[in-house]
Amino acid sequence: MAGLLKKPLKLALVQLATGADKAANLSGARSRVLEASRAGASLVVLPECFNSPYGCQFFPQYAETLLPSPPTRDQSPTYHALSALAAESRTYLLGGSIPEYVKSTNKYHNTSLLFAPDGKLLATHRKVHLFDIDIPGKITFRESDVLSPGNKVTLVDLPPYGKIAIAICYDIRFPELATIAARQGCFLLLYPGAFNLTTGAMHWSLQARARAMDNQVYVGLCSPARDMEASYHAWGHSMVVDPNAHVMTEAGEGEEIVYAELKGEAIEETRKGIPIYTQRRFDVYPDISKGHVKYEE
Repeated sequence: MAGLLKKPLKLALVQLATGADKAANLSGARSRVLEASRAGASLVVLPECFNSPYGCQFFPQYAETLLPSPPTRDQSPTYHALSALAAESRTYLLGGSIPEYVKSTNKYHNTSLLFAPDGKLLATHRKVHLFDIDIPGKITFRESDVLSPGNKVTLVDLPPYGKIAIAICYDIRFPELATIAARQGCFLLLYPGAFNLTTGAMHWSLQARARAMDNQVYVGLCSPARDMEASYHAWGHSMVVDPNAHVMTEAGEGEEIVYAELKGEAIEETRKGIPIYTQRRFDVYPDISKGHVKYEE
């Protein structure tokens, strides 16, 4: 399993403040991504719903059409803004997520787009597990009232670094996705996510560290900045965790960029010291990465 990360990679997580004005959100994203690029980042991540407010009442209003690909500028101004920004910044750019509308199915999705440094689309991930929770006296939220789930695991190669996995927010609570990605040779699991003040306090850092510990890979969680005047209060605290489950960097609550230098040696040293990759008992239980796994919608 050595050599997953072929050369050092500087990762930037942009904890962006967003509001009701989509054009202003895109402009703010551009400014921050260019700042990260100037700081030497090769992979830049934006948060979940970075071009709109987060909430079921907002998804249809802000949704864009991505298919057939590429969409027109009128169909998806965000797609074209991200493509141009990846090329301008010469970075791999993960556009957190945006609300997507599919005319042929009349469905809405929570969708992430990854662009290469030449501006070409590399991957699309639709949130697989929808955020439907009810914690009495705390929070009730049902994404499934508006959104439909995606239906695949999303792994993508980033020449010349290696493979990463993309998932969104609530997806992190399902370790199967992370295990499959790690077993398939990913060095990094990325989760743009908007945990709230209840679930964030309980599980944000715990989930990030657990996925890193279980799989001995890097994990990055990118949140929107907290806005207590918004209808949904994001947790913030975007973070990068190393393969030994140590928090390398963590944002506060407001808008900021956090950076981490990822190195392949950290994965190799962690796996050499605690060699779970050679100790698994697939004669006792199955290797889920070898089962029926969907990599296409």
